[in-house]
Amino acid sequence: MPKKIIILYSLIMLSLFTVLPPQSFGDSMCTEEYGGGSNQIKVATGSLGRLGLLKALADAYNESYDTTICFIYAGSGEALQLLKNKKVDLILVHSEKAEIQAVKEGWADKRTLIGSNEYCIVGPKDDPAGIKKIKTAVDAYKQIADKKVKFFSRGDNSGTHVKEMEIWKEAGVVPSGKWYIVTKNNMTETLKVANKQKGYFMPENTTWFIGKHNYPSLDLLLKGDTNLLNIYHIVLRKYNKTDYNDYAIKFHDFVKSEKGQEIIRNFGKEKYGISFFNDAKKTKSLIE
Repeated sequence: MPKKIIILYSLIMLSLFTVLPPQSFGDSMCTEEYGGGSNQIKVATGSLGRLGLLKALADAYNESYDTTICFIYAGSGEALQLLKNKKVDLILVHSEKAEIQAVKEGWADKRTLIGSNEYCIVGPKDDPAGIKKIKTAVDAYKQIADKKVKFFSRGDNSGTHVKEMEIWKEAGVVPSGKWYIVTKNNMTETLKVANKQKGYFMPENTTWFIGKHNYPSLDLLLKGDTNLLNIYHIVLRKYNKTDYNDYAIKFHDFVKSEKGQEIIRNFGKEKYGISFFNDAKKTKSLIE
């Protein structure tokens, strides 16, 4: 290759790397952004973002601050990893043991209860495993395994997947075989597959209620077991003097404040006529 062409090529490549900012490489991309302020807060969460609760909280918070909330869609396992890698400022998650371990390891901070909803078990309308009259998730799982009826698992280390595996453990079952199908996908996509292939799945009741018309092959078969309570915490990145985000701290405090808790306990009422979440106070009473 002629020397002049080599020099020209080198200059072009150098200009490309000069123009692109360093954060363009490997930075987490926002699924959605709320607000137009100059101070960004990166928040990773799953269902709370997809269902719109994070937006409701962000819109109210942004009224008082020059901020933009960057929502990054991630299940609890992925959200925790993003927090550990300092890709986000805070997370809203439902994976208790992993959250507690993160605080113990020193890279997570200010873990605070913010509310809850619950899981439910849905399945084919003809209920081939016969779980409709069963009262507990553990007994339902045992029966599904005994009859080897299709059961769909997210298998993605999300809060939902972790809870599912806890129930299998309580049931004394190590799920495997053709009847146990791992989707490696989110809650909505797994519901779609369960609907198409007529199998059982354990979604959040909020996700099921909002989208149930999309899953005509499935019915709600079990709910109300206290073991299916789905508890959410807000967790901050462990800050130091060089990467402190004051607005993330303020958002954390807003979510646990009375105004933030009011948004959580009333979410869903205006559009659907029912509340989808318990606030922290109600959650504590259910745990006790």
